[in-house]
Amino acid sequence: MNNNRPQNRTVLVIDDEEDLRKTLRLGLEAEGFSVVDAADQDEALRCVAAHKIDIVTLDLGLGPDGGFSFARELREQRNIPVILVTGRAKPQDRVRGLENGADDYITKPFHFREIVMRVEQVLRRYELEADHNGHNLPELVDFDHCIFDTRRRHVRKINGTDLDLTDTELRLLEIFVQNPGRVLSRDDISLGLRGQEWSPLDRTIDGHVARLRRKIEPNGEGPQLIKSVRGVGYVFTGEVRPVTETIG
Repeated sequence: MNNNRPQNRTVLVIDDEEDLRKTLRLGLEAEGFSVVDAADQDEALRCVAAHKIDIVTLDLGLGPDGGFSFARELREQRNIPVILVTGRAKPQDRVRGLENGADDYITKPFHFREIVMRVEQVLRRYELEADHNGHNLPELVDFDHCIFDTRRRHVRKINGTDLDLTDTELRLLEIFVQNPGRVLSRDDISLGLRGQEWSPLDRTIDGHVARLRRKIEPNGEGPQLIKSVRGVGYVFTGEVRPVTETIG
């Protein structure tokens, strides 16, 4: 077992294949998770009522519409993250699953390590969202050479130059300023942008970061505030401080 993994997280495995449920249970428990399992939707609902479920793996194929509406219910009404695990490999099934509230989609056959990695990634995204919802920035914050008025959503350089940022760039900056020094994956950033009309399939995060960099970086000698972390995402390195002055 890897003792660095979060403890006391409960995974609900929903699948009508008993051998697969047993395999996932044993493997996830070896990684430090608690696991309950169900063979159908009714049994799954009883598990949800009896346990604090942190995340669900759901086999498509259960229920009258193949489980799509059940995935949506778990995600929207019960606020439980859902990973679909299915033999359906068609792109339209993946899109439909994500449109119905699933947080991720894994096709069978799969490697067990992939399940563990996806579970951890989705849980981390939810933790980031919870941190964001529970933490409000001060009205005015200073970072490096800029002052960010978070209420009026306005950014000005210390020298008095106003920065013309789009709504997406402002929200992206807010995500970075709320998480200084924290490495954020592209999935983390995508989740943070969901307050807008943002598709879970959007792959333009790098483009948005590049445009924000061009506007807020202090010079053209390479990124100083938003640095790339190879194979992961980005980290905001600026020191964020509350300020009392106003932006005119």
